[in-house]
Amino acid sequence: MRDVDELRPLTAGRLLELWGECRGVEDPLERVLRCNGRILSECCFFRGERVYRDGAEALADLTGRQMERLLRRLGAEGGPAENRPPQTGTVNPEFDAARFAALWRA
Repeated sequence: MRDVDELRPLTAGRLLELWGECRGVEDPLERVLRCNGRILSECCFFRGERVYRDGAEALADLTGRQMERLLRRLGAEGGPAENRPPQTGTVNPEFDAARFAALWRA
């Protein structure tokens, strides 16, 4: 695994674009791996430069477990502090974390 010192989150619109581009892949495991590779190729940076040129390069370098760790870190951290909105302490009462996780895996 290459060095990654920054994870930059993608916009919701960009995530939908990437997911849409991977929807044509029949096998669910392959679809998820390809989509996650594309996401990580756009989110992983080292010293301000992208680590991977594209999803294929990310898939060639990362194990499934490494991808999962990076994606969890990306979700937990939300990227660099300067790119995150201030924490207000408010929670959306309508947010269903289990449903979100199920849709993310689908």
